[in-house]
Amino acid sequence: MPRSPLHLHDVTWDWSRPYLLGVLNVTPDSFSDGGRYVGVDAAVDRAAAMVADGADALDVGGESTRPGAPPVGESEELARVVPVVEALARRFERPVSIDTTKAAVARAALAAGASLLNDVGTGDAPEALGAAAAEYHAVYVAMHARGTPATMGSLARYTDVVAEVCSELGALVERLVAAGVERGRVILDPGLGFAKTGAHSLALLADLAALRALGYPVCVGPSRKSFIVSDDAHPAGWARDDAGADARLGGTAAAVTAAVLQGAEVLRVHDVAAMRQAARVAHALALRGAGGGHAR
Repeated sequence: MPRSPLHLHDVTWDWSRPYLLGVLNVTPDSFSDGGRYVGVDAAVDRAAAMVADGADALDVGGESTRPGAPPVGESEELARVVPVVEALARRFERPVSIDTTKAAVARAALAAGASLLNDVGTGDAPEALGAAAAEYHAVYVAMHARGTPATMGSLARYTDVVAEVCSELGALVERLVAAGVERGRVILDPGLGFAKTGAHSLALLADLAALRALGYPVCVGPSRKSFIVSDDAHPAGWARDDAGADARLGGTAAAVTAAVLQGAEVLRVHDVAAMRQAARVAHALALRGAGGGHAR
């Protein structure tokens, strides 16, 4: 199903290819790169490297959402992200995304130059976040999640994970629209790893067509996540692989390939250069009808 072009300040995403959202964590405790890019100078240097590698947008996050992560106060998160967003918006001709669960942080970051709100669904009500996005005409990336980082593991219970995630995201969109968000500025994310077992994440990745059938662009964030080395990612005959978060490049590339072959429009990744290459080859295959993909 063709998607309408998405206008992000001076940039237009026409969906002629997948777009890469580069992860920029300015936190001391993120699951894979915590502490590496704290401070404006380090964050700008990292962003410059991702832009050079082909990132289409930069996703700034100031609070870890890994399972069990402690919450971060509003003032601390504001101090971490707003100066970085301001610096990135001034320097780079790339849209900036704010990854947050707090409406006040979203509003401040959007005022500082962000044009996407990446809501990972573990904090403030969508009505509050939706109002902030609507005020700034921002794109809203609505991710499926349940609970908080402290409780999400206990909430990974589904009868049919694909149907339930699609249903819950559909209901979320209606709440966002009621809060003022335009339907044409919504992107959906299945939330791999968020209140999901490895089996749940793999099932969602294998059936993105069901989520795309809701009629919105789809963002997939498989980068370095634990489902890549879960028991469910080790079918019979494969030796156990317990690679740490920063050693899951191959598995991430496989997940990116699978997502692109099924038509995912946005990919949230840490390793931009490698995933750009994986996405480019997968897109070429999708255009030829491989893997049940579709021509864009």
